[in-house]
Amino acid sequence: MKINLKKTGLLVAAGLLTSASFAQNAKVGSIEGTTPLGSSTEYRTWSIGIGAGVLNQTNIFGFNRKDYNDLDHNLGYSAYIKKQISPSFGFKASYLGGKVGGAYKDGSQSFETKTPWSAALSGEWTMANSNWRFFNSFIKPYASLGLGVLNSEATVTMGSASTTSDSQSKLFVPADFGFKFAIAKGINLDLGYQLNWANQKFDGSNPAASPQPTYKNDLFSYAHAGLEIALGDGSKPALNNSNPVATLVHDYTAKYDELKAQRDALDAANKALQSKVESLNADLQDDDGDGVANKFDKCPNTPSGVQVDGAGCPILVKNETKIVEKVITETDRRTVDEAIKNLEFETGKSVIRANSYNSLNKVAALLVEKDFSLKLAGHTDNTGSLELNLRLSKERAEAVKAYLVSKGANPSRIEATGYGPNQPIASNKTAEGRQQNRRVEFTIY
Repeated sequence: MKINLKKTGLLVAAGLLTSASFAQNAKVGSIEGTTPLGSSTEYRTWSIGIGAGVLNQTNIFGFNRKDYNDLDHNLGYSAYIKKQISPSFGFKASYLGGKVGGAYKDGSQSFETKTPWSAALSGEWTMANSNWRFFNSFIKPYASLGLGVLNSEATVTMGSASTTSDSQSKLFVPADFGFKFAIAKGINLDLGYQLNWANQKFDGSNPAASPQPTYKNDLFSYAHAGLEIALGDGSKPALNNSNPVATLVHDYTAKYDELKAQRDALDAANKALQSKVESLNADLQDDDGDGVANKFDKCPNTPSGVQVDGAGCPILVKNETKIVEKVITETDRRTVDEAIKNLEFETGKSVIRANSYNSLNKVAALLVEKDFSLKLAGHTDNTGSLELNLRLSKERAEAVKAYLVSKGANPSRIEATGYGPNQPIASNKTAEGRQQNRRVEFTIY
């Protein structure tokens, strides 16, 4: 019976170890839904444990055997409930039951102590849950130390005579250490070794009546395997499996990924804007140098020096010589001022309204008659993007130039420039001010 129990305990432990090796691949994270410096409500803090293993009089250190070197290996069983205070420390109330036995090598004396129950309160330290090098460790060493009450009944056999002591409940000190393996979210495989210091009569002996009295407490061990299961909401991680460093790294990584995504989106928008600006610059270029931008030039590649109309196409010039004295009179200035006041465009476009043609025709006639030069400066308010306003102001100045050239004005004497919202003459904070800023200025010389 002793050998069968020993083999059974070893097979159980081997089976649990095998399960742990397969379960490692299924381990999930222990930080979902948690935040750095978050409260304990983000975790499951209560857990229960069950286990089974081998009880015997010996221990791995060889203490206090009292010559009972022919050991019994008996089945032990245990359970506990634990409250986790922090990732690395918790309190547990535990139960241990079974029996312990042994005999002298010569067979002259043996004992068997039944332990129907024991109850102890222990503090447990987990040593991998606050280590930044192993911040989400699968293997978690632990140690616990406690104080409790042990109920026992010892039977001593000498030869054919057996003596059974009265059942007694005495204080004992359990010290446990081992490893826990996080095999699933909130579930640990527990492999441990427990030393239990009991009273001196635990094995049925009476130290005071011995020829050589001893005051050493009896010591028995419990090698065990079991499962620890977290209680509560399964969507929360168990505090006994969590590491504040892992939570901090997860939070940092998530914020880094978010910032990187925002940066990538900004880079993409900047590239799109750069492409639009390059397209706008291409439209406003004058490759053939005839004074008409490519966008409005219907006759590209006009030879240098050829007079063109507002569409950029060559015009016939009569072989006439007209001497004009360049004197700008008050009448001339009023003609230009009237054109400025009457100049209107379609909303948001560079299309000149028909009610502006009459005053523009007078300016064109003035330019043809007196061979004046003219500078056109387009301006906008600050409504909309800078890119749009620069383009609109330039296109409106070019539209006025094109109209004047179509009426016979010399394109080489007309300069069209767009300044967008960069040169306001009134405040853009009022509708009246914005209206004044939307203008095309005429300067003759």
